[in-house]
Amino acid sequence: MKLLVKGMLCASLIMSGALANAVSKTDIKKSESTQSANGDIEIISSENSDGKITPKSIEEAFTKAGFTVSANRDMNGPFVKQFKESGFDTYNLFTFYKADAVLELVKKYPNVGLFAPMSMSIYTKKGEKTISVSSLTAAAMAKIMKAPSDDKTLLALRKLVKETLQSALPKGTFSTPSYGIQKPKGELVTTFTMEMDDEEWEDELDEFKMGFEGELAPNGFVIAGFNNLGDEFEEANYNAYDFYEVYSICKLPVIYTIAKTHPEAGAFAPCSLYLNKKKDNNLLTVAFPSVYNWLSSMSIEDKEDTQTLEAAQEGMKNILNGLTE
Repeated sequence: MKLLVKGMLCASLIMSGALANAVSKTDIKKSESTQSANGDIEIISSENSDGKITPKSIEEAFTKAGFTVSANRDMNGPFVKQFKESGFDTYNLFTFYKADAVLELVKKYPNVGLFAPMSMSIYTKKGEKTISVSSLTAAAMAKIMKAPSDDKTLLALRKLVKETLQSALPKGTFSTPSYGIQKPKGELVTTFTMEMDDEEWEDELDEFKMGFEGELAPNGFVIAGFNNLGDEFEEANYNAYDFYEVYSICKLPVIYTIAKTHPEAGAFAPCSLYLNKKKDNNLLTVAFPSVYNWLSSMSIEDKEDTQTLEAAQEGMKNILNGLTE
């Protein structure tokens, strides 16, 4: 099968101001557009000395609001087990999506799987009594998906996410990190397309998935979740796709390394990698958000951090290349 590798064009970013010590505060009631002028990530933090706000209670709030929670995974245990230490008392990676919003978005943006599920990190630094949750702004998701920044569905989705976070952390305050956004050093989305046989695409899909899953562990990747969006689309009588599936992929050394200085990195982790095929063509499309989003959105300049991220990027690209050669 012939492989065509396509890099989605990087969006042009405006450089933000110099690194400062403070963060800008956002009043949720005054920011219903959910656009952030200062960055791609927002963090809500709340005093939590009584420990009543937990990853579980946050999950319950999102379930109550109508979201599907794909995973609420404790990473602190694996951090300690593999690296013998952690700078956190709590560190969870939380993946979730809103089925009706995804259905509406996929009709306009076939790459909605990049954020279905979305990701957040829930964390408390060691010895502190504050709990924080990081997530991407609507503007950040629109930039990566190459969707209009004023898309009403994305804005409404972001508004609901923030309202749900506020309900889960009633005394929480939203802020944006003080660092600026760097110009991306590479493609924001890595995309592969592969021709499939009109009659045998189901067998080819099974073969591709078996090979893909088999290559992950030897290369240090973990499947942190899986969503078959295609089944949900069919149940909603939307039949444009033969299949639409999303893997949540994580590489523990990556999130461990980056979270040391950027605990908000969970807004990008796990990575959502989707594969789909429309009924009206014979192309398998596979895509995932590149690590250049991490480097750009979190203004990462540290050499070790950069090398860790770029090694993961090349590792995933090599897996996908090897499967189709």
